[in-house]
Amino acid sequence: MVESVVNAPEVKDLIRRVAGYDQKGGDQRLKQIIERVVTDMCRTIEDFDVTPSEFWTACGYITRLGQAKEVGLLVPGLGIEHFLDLFMDEKERRAGLEGGTPRTIEGPLYITDAPLSKGEARLDQDADQGLVLFMEGQVTDTHGKPVPGAIVDVWHANTKGGYSHFDPSQSPYNLRRRIETDSDGRYRFRSILPSGYGCAPDSPTQELLSALGRHGQRPAHIHFFVEAPGFRKLTTQVNFVGDKYLHEDFAFATREGLIVEPVRHADPAEIKARGLNEPFATIHFDFTLNREAANLPEAVVVREHAKAA
Repeated sequence: MVESVVNAPEVKDLIRRVAGYDQKGGDQRLKQIIERVVTDMCRTIEDFDVTPSEFWTACGYITRLGQAKEVGLLVPGLGIEHFLDLFMDEKERRAGLEGGTPRTIEGPLYITDAPLSKGEARLDQDADQGLVLFMEGQVTDTHGKPVPGAIVDVWHANTKGGYSHFDPSQSPYNLRRRIETDSDGRYRFRSILPSGYGCAPDSPTQELLSALGRHGQRPAHIHFFVEAPGFRKLTTQVNFVGDKYLHEDFAFATREGLIVEPVRHADPAEIKARGLNEPFATIHFDFTLNREAANLPEAVVVREHAKAA
């Protein structure tokens, strides 16, 4: 009697054939990956006595997830995107790379080709009663030398937690810009302080999270890509002190070194100097880039991105 069906010769032979080991050609690494994935799936079915009905219910769920275009939302929700960051951190450490601004997840809501400005930009195009935000900082290398001409690609949600392009009520590229740093490596932008967001209550992602007893909320945050010739591309975001979900992010993106405290300004003289009629907030955040080297793992992540119409 075979203790495990997965270990039975017939099943082992089946999995090897599924992976294409009985065929010449093909990608050998892909064969190994498929063999591992199918073996682990079969073992999960056996270990948890997954019924055919349960299995096909899961397949239906995956289909609905794809139809809803939420794969990029569930991946961070399952901690996989954060694991990819931790894995890259460790590979860099083993290669001798230390320092630099921490990376964290990209998330699913980036849009390519945002308008490019030099030195500074204004992100908020639409009427939104949010607190005006001025954010600025400097891009340097790990020795503190400024990096002029770096591109700071920034995007974030509005006060309702929506992102332009995905939220049809917003104009194209609202709250999205690319900023080329000046001769001192500095960037500046005006925007509004964003709100966090949550998965839609009736979404496939929230359906699974609810089944796990989890919420689908994210703290307020601002996303960044920072890149420059000769340096490793940085994918990161900043979160705000005091947010209810700061350390309870369903996407597991909060990291030490990426938590900032917006400074709120209510002094009439400061308000007037900014050309405003109401209080505002400021954030200072510097980015430190690592130089590229041949022995380091690839830092540019190739993935599909939406494009604004």
